Amino acid sequence: MQSKIRNFSIIAHIDHGKSTLADRLIEFCGGVSEREKKDQLLDTMDIEKERGITIKAQSVRLEYKCYVLNLIDTPGHVDFSYEVSKSLKSSEGALLVVDATQGVEAQTLANVYLAVENDLEIIPVINKIDLPSAEPERVAEEIEQTIGIDATDVILVSAKAGIGIEELLDAIIDRIPSPKGNPNAPAKALIYDSWFDNYLGAICLVRMFDGSIKKGDEVLVMGTGKKHKVLDLFYPHPIKKISTDEIKTGEIGVVVMGLKNVADIRVGDTITNAKNPASEPADEFEEAKSFVFAGIYPIDTDKYDELRDALEKLKLNDASITYEPETSQALGFGFRVGFLGMLHMEVVKERLEREFGIELIATAPSVTYRVKLTDGSVIEISNPNDLPDPAKIEKIYEPFVKATILTPNEYVGNLIGFLNDKRGIQLKMEYLSPERVLLEYELPLNEIVTDFYDKLKTITRGYASFDYEPIGFKEGNLVKMDIRVAGEIVDALSIIVSKEKAERKGRELIKVMKELIPRQLFEVAIQASIGNKIIARETVKALRKDVTAKCYGGDISRKRKLLEKQKEGKKRMKAIGKVNIPQEAFLSVLKID
Repeated sequence: MQSKIRNFSIIAHIDHGKSTLADRLIEFCGGVSEREKKDQLLDTMDIEKERGITIKAQSVRLEYKCYVLNLIDTPGHVDFSYEVSKSLKSSEGALLVVDATQGVEAQTLANVYLAVENDLEIIPVINKIDLPSAEPERVAEEIEQTIGIDATDVILVSAKAGIGIEELLDAIIDRIPSPKGNPNAPAKALIYDSWFDNYLGAICLVRMFDGSIKKGDEVLVMGTGKKHKVLDLFYPHPIKKISTDEIKTGEIGVVVMGLKNVADIRVGDTITNAKNPASEPADEFEEAKSFVFAGIYPIDTDKYDELRDALEKLKLNDASITYEPETSQALGFGFRVGFLGMLHMEVVKERLEREFGIELIATAPSVTYRVKLTDGSVIEISNPNDLPDPAKIEKIYEPFVKATILTPNEYVGNLIGFLNDKRGIQLKMEYLSPERVLLEYELPLNEIVTDFYDKLKTITRGYASFDYEPIGFKEGNLVKMDIRVAGEIVDALSIIVSKEKAERKGRELIKVMKELIPRQLFEVAIQASIGNKIIARETVKALRKDVTAKCYGGDISRKRKLLEKQKEGKKRMKAIGKVNIPQEAFLSVLKID
């Protein structure tokens, strides 16, 4: 019965207790038996458990007091906000979880704005109230002042201790509206997640907005125009399969159509009945826009086809990645892959290696630049090697973001210095309380795609929180810096940097590379250059073989002759010798500030 259904998401800043709260809700509703209980029930990937973060939004169907509760646990990190936006499209309400010891954080604000955009009922929840340092009254006040949500009916819980869970469930039933939709209209189901199963093929998780889908129905995927038969239907659950013969209006369920081709479905598409189709698709969500790009190459060059298949299957499960083929003189055939941020890049690379067994190497991350040429045309590039000849370039525009940082007052001085060094422009500085400060800055995206987040946490001892949103392009004083090893440009190490930072960055990078490149029998020059101008140089000394070791005496001219012969040999080796660059050299680009 539609009026007895509640669809809701859990949104929060990273590490505010979303996954633990989801575990308690599942346990309280009897979603798992005593034997099946474990931590992070909805975090199904090993990488999620190891890092202690949620990467994929996960759904579970629960039953409580004759009501059906469809719970969606969402990620908290800024790099996975696309997962949050997808989940909110399928919900009528959201639990806004705030840590009683930390208060409102940057990503808390970003997620609330997403929920407000989707016109959801927001229930504020203050978690970790059992901790000695908890300040629920202060945090409730902060929610009202910073976010603008009425916190008089805030729910106080401790997900770890199981305090306040029943009150929260009652609030979900009372305050979150039941799903709208016409059960008699043609079927209309929005695909908001999908993945590939080796036995069942491509599977999709759907939210029914109108009508229903039954087992055995012939359905139409509106985006592709292809028809398929529904082989199986079941409700989402992290441990067991809950089969059903029909998914009705307002429900969330899994549809199996036996698809072996991953291109047959995509997240955001609509499924309808083939014989009586809906007149228009469900409300789609915007496609994710990649912010960070990097080359991904198999270490074993024979694994190129396997990497392509792996990316196809991973895109089914993570619709926010984009990729296209590219080649590199140093690394061979690979792909230029687009990510939502640096953590997203790390996670995707690790998932490809773990889930598909391919050893990979990633090039330095870059962003999309707009280049205005002297003939008046404008092009976009994401690979530094695609930058045209400097003589043809009139202006280069780089993407900027508006960064929101919440930090304790004592770190503001060091933080402002750090942000200024990153070419930041201050927009706002506001004291939320005597201890906490809100900073808003405009920052070039190029400056935050490497280790910005790590350095921010180091400066503020882990207490600052950070979120950003794109605001467009601005003109920048940028140049392409190449790295030459033994005179040859290594295309995979080329980066675009601001002109004032180029020399310092070049010196630091080649200094690191000098330690990583193994010594050869000939001298190896490592140079950083802008165009034909060398801006920094280091030399890897040659290994020396003592050719005069067997000369125990005799005329000095004999030794000199051997040394001259060695010198000629080294000169010839230097001209034709090749230097193998180790994987660590490509990763070293990421560590240079």
